[in-house]
Amino acid sequence: MIADIEHDKIPTPLHRARVLEWIADAGYSYFLDAEGDVGGLWHGRLFYFLLFGSHHEILQVRGQWNRDITIERLEEILEFCNEWNADRIWPKAYTRVRDNGMVHVFTEVTVDLEHGVNDDQLDQLLQCGLSTGSMFFDALDELYPDPARSAP
Repeated sequence: MIADIEHDKIPTPLHRARVLEWIADAGYSYFLDAEGDVGGLWHGRLFYFLLFGSHHEILQVRGQWNRDITIERLEEILEFCNEWNADRIWPKAYTRVRDNGMVHVFTEVTVDLEHGVNDDQLDQLLQCGLSTGSMFFDALDELYPDPARSAP
């Protein structure tokens, strides 16, 4: 019976305040950008916690690699992203080419929470977005080591 379910196990609607509470409880730092989106740095990489949908029921954890790649390497990066996406459920990896010709690399974990989410589920989804995004970026760092990080 529903009366037997612990209160914090009952799925409730997703709100930005719940995401902010999770970040604060985890001891992480965050910021709100000009549009009110929640972001922060994890392992030197920018992640956003976005809510979409008419009732803000779609949660997306979007990461951005902390470096840009030249357009000449776009095919290599696309191949890397496609292999990752074919082998793994999360995160979705993709690129965007900016007006200046530089390639930015992103990750996303997106979940429709139309029927609500309990605190444990929300924790798991947010951790999934951060950890799988970081795993992808770590693999990308191995493929393209940062020359500024090595001693001269």
